[in-house]
Amino acid sequence: MTIVTAAPSRDISMAGGLLVAGIVLATLTEAIASTVLSLGRGDIIGDTYATPDEFAWLDVGYTAFKLIGFMVASWLMNRFDPRSLIVGSTLAMGMACGMAAMTARLDLLVALRMVQGFSGGILLVGGQAIIFLAFPRSRQPILQALFAMGSVVAPATIAPALQGWLLDSQSWTWIFFSIVPLALTAAGLLLIADGPTPARGAHRPFDWVGLPLISVALFCFTYIFSQGSRWDWFEEPRILWPAVIGTAALLAFLGQQLLSKGPGLFDFTLFETEDFCFAFIVSFVAGAALFGSAFLIPSFAVSVLAFTPTDAGQLLLPSAALFIGALFMAAFLMQFRHVPPVATVPFGILMIMTSMWMLSGSTSESGAGDMMAAILLRGAGLGFLFLSITLIAFGNLNSRNLASGIGLFNTGRQLGGLIGVAALQTLIEHNVTHNLAVLGANVTAGAPAVTGRLTTSAALLTAKGMDAAAASRGAASLLGRAVAGQSTVIAFDTAFNAIALLFIVAAPVLVGIKIGLSRYAKARAADRGISVAIEPPRHRTSPLKRVPAL
Repeated sequence: MTIVTAAPSRDISMAGGLLVAGIVLATLTEAIASTVLSLGRGDIIGDTYATPDEFAWLDVGYTAFKLIGFMVASWLMNRFDPRSLIVGSTLAMGMACGMAAMTARLDLLVALRMVQGFSGGILLVGGQAIIFLAFPRSRQPILQALFAMGSVVAPATIAPALQGWLLDSQSWTWIFFSIVPLALTAAGLLLIADGPTPARGAHRPFDWVGLPLISVALFCFTYIFSQGSRWDWFEEPRILWPAVIGTAALLAFLGQQLLSKGPGLFDFTLFETEDFCFAFIVSFVAGAALFGSAFLIPSFAVSVLAFTPTDAGQLLLPSAALFIGALFMAAFLMQFRHVPPVATVPFGILMIMTSMWMLSGSTSESGAGDMMAAILLRGAGLGFLFLSITLIAFGNLNSRNLASGIGLFNTGRQLGGLIGVAALQTLIEHNVTHNLAVLGANVTAGAPAVTGRLTTSAALLTAKGMDAAAASRGAASLLGRAVAGQSTVIAFDTAFNAIALLFIVAAPVLVGIKIGLSRYAKARAADRGISVAIEPPRHRTSPLKRVPAL
């Protein structure tokens, strides 16, 4: 175990403040980089002359290497100074983004996106682990709320607004350029922060067999969930073969980890903690809700309501205030009123369900004002949900497996998001086709309503100067567009309802899992002759000397 000491400081509270500020700014760089393709897709495709299949590698490469970064961050923190590792990852992110802003070569952009993803995965895990290890547990609710502002709030609300404005006023390159000063500022704050510094100690051997296996598995699954909807899933060999290879690599990885004599890449002791097991399962559902709703709302605004990138990005911005407010309200209740973290989970779930149900009533005539109440409610629900899950997951982990737990939890949340978005894309595509067939079957020539609509539209076009034949064709075309538009609206409404139904189905399942885990933990404790009710608290031995709270 690496032993860490802290350098003396005249004002340790200031050192703690600089450390947290540097980590939060570092997470902002990842937040902007991770969402750059959500609104800038069309602009980047136009400048790089890439086909949709070629362009997809920008997203696949980033996400796959981010997941790989989650898995190796624990070993890197054991091997190197954690603070220096975060500084290096932040500078690598800034350098890769600066280079990406100056090139339109697709192959170079793909390579740079891989560097960005790997750096982002490491700084997210390392930054959160340092906050847990450097500060007392009693102060974690507020500190983790601050960390969530950069890691969860920013990519879900603030980054899309910034990117939409830059796309409309400048170009997509400015999105990458905006990351450079953030990265430099974050690195500077971390360097001057008088935080914990490590001493030399024993290091874990690197798992040269496990890393290639899990990397192949994560890369295959990322490609499947990102491109499966486009290629009709397993009907195409390009999806079927990665599924076979990825599954085989994952099984081989798990087998290799179980059979390895020394500590491997995967820490199985994490699942001896009941709370982490439960939170890890919940992370998939929470990721699906977060990423799925963040995908649906801007997509609906752009494709159905014809919002500009700026308008679509700003649509989620007001919810940031309620998101942050809910985070700090939950943190206040947990830190000062000693409310257990699980108490706010039902409120978060109920708010997200209600907001998705409200959005399912949107129409092609809806505007930002009509959707705002639901969007604000979603922000509050996410704030109550994510802080609670974080504290439940990591509150009882020790310094040996904390970083591994954070990496695995983030991997679950990211995979849950990929699965959720892929399922919603497939649902929308299938529903659009089905709705077109159903609505089209009722739009038949000779029907009074259809004839009246065509006659009215043709008359309007004729009044605009078109001849009778062209006006008749134009009226038919307008009717077809109206049917297609209504089919899309119904498909999106169904997708919003699907997220609400996800929680209706998942909530009782998660409650059952929680009860089952609790009974298993009690039975295991009874077998060891230990009463859970009087079990003394486990004190973590931190490899970082704690810094007093701000």
